[in-house]
Amino acid sequence: MNTKNLPLKEMSISEIFNGDKATYEIPIYQRNYAWEKDEISALIQDVYDAYEADKANTSNKRKYFIGTLVSFQKGDKVYEVIDGQQRLTTINLILSVLKISMNNKLTYRARKKSNDTIKNISSLETDEKNNEETDEKDNGIIKGYNFVKDKIDEVVPAKTDKKVFGDYFCEYVHLIHYQVPKDIDLNHYFEIMNSRGEQLEKHEIIKAWFIAELSDADDKAIFSRLWESCSEMNVYIQQKYAQQYNNQQKNDDVKEIFGEQLCDFKVKSFGGLLRAPDNFGKKSITDLINSAGSNGAGEQKDKIDTFQPIIDFSNFLLVVLKLTLITEKKDFIPTSFILDDKELIKEFFKVKATELWNADFIKRFSFNLLKAKYLLDNYLVHHSNEDDTVENNPWKLQQYWQQKQGKKGYLINLGGEDENGIQHKLVHLLSMFEVSFTARQRKNYLFYCLLYLFKAESWNVSEYYKFVSDLADKYFFDVYLKKDNLNEINTPKPGSFDDTLLVKNILDRELHNKNFNFTDIYGDGEKKASAGIPLFIFNYLDYKLWEKYSNELRGEKSKEGDKTRSAFFEALRCSDFGLRVFEQFYFSRTRRSLEHYYPQANVNTKNDTPTKEQINCFGNYAMIGSEANSSGSNWSPKAKLDHYMDSSGKIKQVSVASIKFMIMMQMCKDNLESRKRDAGKEWIFADIKAHQSKMLNILGVK
Repeated sequence: MNTKNLPLKEMSISEIFNGDKATYEIPIYQRNYAWEKDEISALIQDVYDAYEADKANTSNKRKYFIGTLVSFQKGDKVYEVIDGQQRLTTINLILSVLKISMNNKLTYRARKKSNDTIKNISSLETDEKNNEETDEKDNGIIKGYNFVKDKIDEVVPAKTDKKVFGDYFCEYVHLIHYQVPKDIDLNHYFEIMNSRGEQLEKHEIIKAWFIAELSDADDKAIFSRLWESCSEMNVYIQQKYAQQYNNQQKNDDVKEIFGEQLCDFKVKSFGGLLRAPDNFGKKSITDLINSAGSNGAGEQKDKIDTFQPIIDFSNFLLVVLKLTLITEKKDFIPTSFILDDKELIKEFFKVKATELWNADFIKRFSFNLLKAKYLLDNYLVHHSNEDDTVENNPWKLQQYWQQKQGKKGYLINLGGEDENGIQHKLVHLLSMFEVSFTARQRKNYLFYCLLYLFKAESWNVSEYYKFVSDLADKYFFDVYLKKDNLNEINTPKPGSFDDTLLVKNILDRELHNKNFNFTDIYGDGEKKASAGIPLFIFNYLDYKLWEKYSNELRGEKSKEGDKTRSAFFEALRCSDFGLRVFEQFYFSRTRRSLEHYYPQANVNTKNDTPTKEQINCFGNYAMIGSEANSSGSNWSPKAKLDHYMDSSGKIKQVSVASIKFMIMMQMCKDNLESRKRDAGKEWIFADIKAHQSKMLNILGVK
């Protein structure tokens, strides 16, 4: 078939249900409507969030894409729905609840109950009688209608607001309608869709757009191999790329692209890539779309290592698109580009609508995708498939090195094997960023690291470490200590990272914020309580504490009482609790909850106890695992000390092993052992204030 004009059409909800005459028919082989409350609520909430975010745009509202509709045109304006019936039925129910008329029909072939129910749904009331399951109605559709009504009443309570929300829903919520061409083997297509059991992915739409732009068969084959290899996010790109070839070819091919040595990405453009095997150029369009991969679900041969990726393929595509545009478009505005897979179709469509979109752009983007995947795999941390334990740091920063003469490749630390060198600092810095920004969307730090590596003349590990260290400092001082960048709960505003880090689209590593005062923003515990302290600040402090240990004591055979070691703990304002905590420290993904060490439940219950303002400050907060926090948030400081330091194994020590928290507990323990405090006063505001002062000294702020 001719793939140059793929049957993909962007359509608003209004165009689907009130545009050109159409009947959408759900075939008998499709399952009944089965969406439950969670799926329905999530769809409506996502659309409402987009509606709220776009309220201020009176002249240029943004489109919000909610997925795909795959159909086959049977005859005169009748479209058999192959994929998307659950979403299409839900949209129909939303329009019914919002009292929006529909000229086009949604029907269910050979299902009289479903047809009668959907036809009369808007006249039904959500009363007890209607909620009863009967044989005369499609009870799945009835339940769905009730879920839709309840959710819309929750988020859009007023009638006038419902009218405005309904207008937005019809005009600015869009689907991608994919009409399966008549020359496609439908039986084969059904087999694909049934085996997948899910809707066409957004990144598969992008792939189809790309393939349509490439006319040369060799280019299509190269592109398809590259795309499939990059989409396997849990495998090193060198290894995945090699698997596309037989054993005689693969090593030479991989070395031609990725080089034989570390830091040696040899190929310079899309044209330098070798043609894929013949069968890559002979796949049908449905095969090409379907081969986008499952982000790691496929079976692998000769696996050296698989890992838990820190980003999924759709969000990674956005990072690469931003990298490409910041290089190619002089008028590119980074803050207008959203690193969120909800915006994937929209961001690519914006480019597709410009003169930039052509075969050469597709090739440049594809080459950037391959290069970025190589850098992601080899220069950014990933998490091993093991669980977090105290004894083992699951974060890895390793390069895949292709072996010669057909032997298997192997992994080597990016910073070498020097236990006291750059490797550990890089692992801690990069994982510090990762646990602070766990969501696979909006990974600005990842974009900045890749942008640096893209622009660097050489990938020198020492210089790369210096950049990541500068990036952490830049985040702390120029973003988190600048009030203009923060909202009312001290979370960075949208665009604040790009505004701070990118000057004329070039990375700015210098520190410019000289007029900061930590307690003015985050509270001093006396006159001002904290309105919120982001997790990044606690993670950054833990890194600085570990870095102090690494610079002063790591590798030294110091004993308790040694001058240097005593000075180290004196700077922390606690007695020596050993070095094992520092030796075993890593940034666990389980520690994402903030706890008041002096509990909120005990505020002002006794004389001389800390006040509300005093406990809501940096010096009284501890970062801890959510499981541990939920069980002991109201315990006294002594009870927490006894419980969290229990060596019986009942408590996962990795959940409480924040270095800041260990210092706080040691101070509490010191107070108890000194016997100079009355019971219940082992952690008072004087301790909170003293601890905060020492920690701010570590951070280099006042």
